[in-house]
Amino acid sequence: MKNKLLSILMVSTLISGALMGCSNSENASTDTPADTTSEVAESDTKEAAADTKADTAAETEAGTDEPITLRMAWWGSQDRHDKTIAAIELYESLNPNVTIEYEYYSFDDYFTKLKTLVASDEVWDVFQLGGNFPMYIDKIYPLDEFIESGVVDVSNISEANLKTTRQTDGTQLGLTNGINTYGIAYDPAMFEEAGASLPNDDWTWDDYHEAADLITEKLGIFGSSTFLSSDFIAGCSTYIGQQGSLGQYSFFNLDLTGMGFDDPSMLAPYIQMRADMINKGSYPDAGASAEVTNIENDFLVTGEAAMTWVAVNQFPTIYDICLEQGRELALAPLPKVEKGGNSGSLIQSSQMLCVSQDSEQKEAAAAFISWFENDIDCNNILQAERGIPANEEVRAALAGSATAGQQIMYDYVDSVSKMPTPEEYNVLSPDGQDQVQDNYLNYIQQVASGEITAQEAAEKTYADAQAIFE
Repeated sequence: MKNKLLSILMVSTLISGALMGCSNSENASTDTPADTTSEVAESDTKEAAADTKADTAAETEAGTDEPITLRMAWWGSQDRHDKTIAAIELYESLNPNVTIEYEYYSFDDYFTKLKTLVASDEVWDVFQLGGNFPMYIDKIYPLDEFIESGVVDVSNISEANLKTTRQTDGTQLGLTNGINTYGIAYDPAMFEEAGASLPNDDWTWDDYHEAADLITEKLGIFGSSTFLSSDFIAGCSTYIGQQGSLGQYSFFNLDLTGMGFDDPSMLAPYIQMRADMINKGSYPDAGASAEVTNIENDFLVTGEAAMTWVAVNQFPTIYDICLEQGRELALAPLPKVEKGGNSGSLIQSSQMLCVSQDSEQKEAAAAFISWFENDIDCNNILQAERGIPANEEVRAALAGSATAGQQIMYDYVDSVSKMPTPEEYNVLSPDGQDQVQDNYLNYIQQVASGEITAQEAAEKTYADAQAIFE
């Protein structure tokens, strides 16, 4: 299998914006270790693996009444463990011939164990991967043949959502456990009080800038809260991708061997806008930005800003907090470079379930993954804990009992799923991007203080990024 890139937004870049509670970096810091009294002990796991291999001669693929044993593992919080176990028990009750031996871990422990199983060619039949999937791509058995045969049902999963776990050559590596994207959360009442035009589906960065400045002038608060490290996503990844024809430009090229655009000046307008806003007081400077430590104390939530950048799974949380204050938030698409232009909004996967190359029961494993992603009863148990379901019918079913904030989130993701997206786009960023991002944020501050121009900052950012490949 060629080690090509999945066709989704650059995950390591997105993770810096604290995506989903399911992305790799966030799980590393927030997921709790598994309860060792409930976990399958390592010695038991080895015995189970040996027993499974010994029994495979007597086992047949899905669709028969012969006994089938599948091994499955995942990482996550205790809440995820409890929900996943309950879903597994439901599947076993519906398929009495299937036994699923499961293990669950914290993020770090999961990949420690996975590396051991990779070395011994004993990777679980069904296993969970996130943005670091290329390290294990040789252990993924693609789903294409099972989709063609009907074992895996993708009829209610949009093309955009399928692409989140598909290689650029068309190979379907897995099905996403949950999808997410970015938006701008805002307080309509603040906009109206200041006399600022409300965001719409075709608003631009100029509109965003104008509204933020007016809100600051009229209300004495930040027009926009800090984007934190996501200002790199907005000003580099998104802003570059919004220019030219659909898919013409990207910050890094598709192969991650160089840059995806040639003219550094394409970065300059966003940098100048951000520096101007800092000087106007409509956007927090570095010192004020450092006060925001999580989405719950974002300046929008505290009433000190009228809008902020969010991973949309965060929206229900801040919606509920603000509702308790008597404020009602709304969610707008990302501003565009120009009206009618590219949206820059792309759906990404939180993580995916995969079939193992080592599995002796690949069809049965694929059948379980299909059920896990598509079955409404299963997803009523899971409650979108891994992210927003990719299946349209599942989303509709969960939306039936959704809170107001969740309903806004579901509607927003549905709308983004239907937006035109490039045929190919990156999943990963190259080693060294973190330093490029840090430098970029510093350059913006230097432009604001008059030390350098926006054009110089753009050229420096481009040179820093290009140097990664030298």
